[in-house]
Amino acid sequence: MLPAPDPAQCPNACPSSSARVWSSAISRSAGTSEGLSPFFLLLGATSSASGMLNLLIMQWPLIECCRVVSGGQCAESLMRFLQVFLQWLLFSIILILYLVYFPRVPHMLPPSEHEGYGTNGADEDTPEELVERRKVAVEKNKLEWREAIGMSWLVSLHLVVLTLLSIVLLFVLPSRPQHPVLRQLATFCGLSATALAVCQYAPQIVKTYNARLVGALSLGTMAIQVPGSILFCASIMAGEGTDWTSWLPYAITGFMQFTLMIICLMWRRREKLLGIDDFGEPLPEAEPSEDERAALLGN
Repeated sequence: MLPAPDPAQCPNACPSSSARVWSSAISRSAGTSEGLSPFFLLLGATSSASGMLNLLIMQWPLIECCRVVSGGQCAESLMRFLQVFLQWLLFSIILILYLVYFPRVPHMLPPSEHEGYGTNGADEDTPEELVERRKVAVEKNKLEWREAIGMSWLVSLHLVVLTLLSIVLLFVLPSRPQHPVLRQLATFCGLSATALAVCQYAPQIVKTYNARLVGALSLGTMAIQVPGSILFCASIMAGEGTDWTSWLPYAITGFMQFTLMIICLMWRRREKLLGIDDFGEPLPEAEPSEDERAALLGN
């Protein structure tokens, strides 16, 4: 254990200007994780873990100052790290919920020759075609389950290895001034978090765009997260012991979330006009005309 820092070296606590709100992307009423991409969750969990470790390393001097300052000052100075930790924690909960609510029987069928993607097409398909489509959906569902299990192992391994490495180096190497190895590790975590954030939303954006359905994605969550990303980035930029590698992942994430939200709004409007729910099932109280259905399915 390194000696306690000089209280004069500890900056005055500055309360955080914002708190980013993260809630589950899986709709509670849906009771299913169908429509979510396992790669979206894999990349999101690893990206949030890397961003958290970047801030842990960069703000380690503030954590050490908690040994010589009051509890209130400690809590205020670490508010930004606690925000990032909360983001990682809640994204991990989303990952767990994805596995818990993974559908053993798929609801969203692959496209038929008569309908758009995700609609059931029962009135137009022959019994043989419907059985074949159901078989394809079941096989795809089994593949996604295997991907989800492998994904959970990768996320766990990434978290354990990087966390142990960071903790060991922080307790061995000096942080005032910051050792070059610590600086390089923080930069690696920040840049990897940025790269993973860019890749995180690509599979989900592609899957949602091709499905032409919202699925289990929560528009309410995205409506909170998009403006929250702006405030969150501003908070980190104004924080003590941070640099561009600390806030860039959240700026990229906010832009990608905005793109996904626009796509979901487009498909929500389409669903309303078609008279179907977020999973392509027809709504009894809304029956579009044949002309409307043909025009929408052609888009």
